[in-house]
Amino acid sequence: MNEVYSINGPVIKVKNAKNFKIMEKVFVGKQKLLGEVISVDDNFTTVQVYESTTGLMRGEEVFNSGESISAVLGPGLLGNIFDGIQRPLHTIFEENGAYIKPGTNVDCLDMNKEWNIKFSIKANDHVEFGQIFAVTQETSLIEHRLLVPKNVSGEVINVKKDGLYKMNDVLAQVKDKFGVIHDLTMVQKWPIKEPRPIKDRKPLTIPLVSGQRVIDTLFPIAKGGSAAVPGGFGTGKTMMQHQFAKWCDADIIVYIGCGERGNEMTQTLDEFSELIDPKSNKPLIERTVLIANTSNMPVAAREASIYTGVTIAEYYRDMGYHVALMADSTSRWAEALREISGRLEEMPAEEGFPAYLPSRISQFYERAGYVDTLSEKSGSVSIVGAISPQGSDFSEPVTQNTKRFVRAFWALDKELAYARHYAAINWNLSYSEYINDLSKWYNKNVGTEFLEARQKFIAILAEENRLMEIVKLIGKDVLPDEQKLVLEISRVIRVGYLQQNAFHKDDTFVPLEKQLKMMKVILYLEKTAQSVLKEGKAFSLLLRTNMFEKVAKMKYDIPNDNLELFEEYYKLIDEAFSAIK
Repeated sequence: MNEVYSINGPVIKVKNAKNFKIMEKVFVGKQKLLGEVISVDDNFTTVQVYESTTGLMRGEEVFNSGESISAVLGPGLLGNIFDGIQRPLHTIFEENGAYIKPGTNVDCLDMNKEWNIKFSIKANDHVEFGQIFAVTQETSLIEHRLLVPKNVSGEVINVKKDGLYKMNDVLAQVKDKFGVIHDLTMVQKWPIKEPRPIKDRKPLTIPLVSGQRVIDTLFPIAKGGSAAVPGGFGTGKTMMQHQFAKWCDADIIVYIGCGERGNEMTQTLDEFSELIDPKSNKPLIERTVLIANTSNMPVAAREASIYTGVTIAEYYRDMGYHVALMADSTSRWAEALREISGRLEEMPAEEGFPAYLPSRISQFYERAGYVDTLSEKSGSVSIVGAISPQGSDFSEPVTQNTKRFVRAFWALDKELAYARHYAAINWNLSYSEYINDLSKWYNKNVGTEFLEARQKFIAILAEENRLMEIVKLIGKDVLPDEQKLVLEISRVIRVGYLQQNAFHKDDTFVPLEKQLKMMKVILYLEKTAQSVLKEGKAFSLLLRTNMFEKVAKMKYDIPNDNLELFEEYYKLIDEAFSAIK
């Protein structure tokens, strides 16, 4: 019998166990706590337990399962809220109350619900792993496409008729080349730490449009790309991810609350349940999967939550959907790795994190991508990971290692956040390496002027940053008028363009066409002002026209469905500056 030999928090050891495999799912003790084998040697098998080990005693039995920790995949994932090891929180609340009892074992999905199935295969057809064999309407927004599970391929020998079926009902049977018959149901399992296979990776040439100007214009992310959002306490990481999730042009959202405060996570769950999808005017939750693993939940499950979320995202990608995954925050996940590594007495690396931290971070972000699926469709998983560096120190290991594996870096600035400038992305520290890959798409779908205007904006902001060093030393008044104009135009860019109001109906989401028109007006203002200065007019006269303030407020004055009004601003600028004497 396999018995518990030692207990060290979530890490237990089993002595002289010869029948365990690495990464095998096990059940520990009388309460059948869920665990995973992480180390095997001649004397001991080490298991990390995904639940609280309070009350566990030496000598209790450990049961092996013969399979890996896996996500349960099937209809009913959307609109649901799970913990880190995919237990449905609503079901647990109904059965056990507000707290999750150790050893709680409930079905991940509702096995008794009936789904209206429409088949896309017939008898004598040949099917392969990953092929779509039936569909059902999971929510009013998303069609769930049932996929042939792993290790199944061959001839269809039996198919049910279209109609209502439960999750475990046999929908079809497939005979493989060895004569073995496989039953196809709505449910399949997939090991969470194993990426789902694809047919081919595609280049990242299409942007994931979010309607957030600072992202779409300055620091875009591609569909299938990855981005990091580092920021200290109170800089708006969570709210920025909410806004991005609500407005980005992804089909499905997977939101992972990994180690965040319980009250913040509760607010997130409540808000997502109430948010209306702007594209369909239906609840956003109908195309969202939420995974909640708060800071007071077992630390090992925090690590699992990241993998559970990305496995679900890959599952919907394989159906041909574009999925955006929000991980909030990967710092808490890294802290879980550090705690477990410490209990395993592994040699620590920088700041106590395990030496394998970079490889774990890379494994997570590398599961993003734009792919051709085994079902002959195109789909993508885009990953946006928040980072919570202590003291807003971007030189700490999690931030630095993440920068190695992502191509978009949206650095949040506490000074901008405290000044109520949202999104508080610091344009001097942030970057996007996707811009060259996306340039053809922007030129074709928005116009060649978009990237030209973007480059001019970046140049103006960089010049402002240089001039501010001088201003701090000797003051603004001693600058020549041309440099004063640079500072004023950059203020219009910062306040009138990069700052965005999530509570204003026309400013919460801005289409790319409107973004281009706003940039063109601001650059026309700069060009015309320069012409006036060259005529020998004083900069103070330009300020008196109040055009800089008016242009900064145009984002509120022009509805997204009436962009012709931008033409009025060119006339106003010409009239105001031509009247200067």
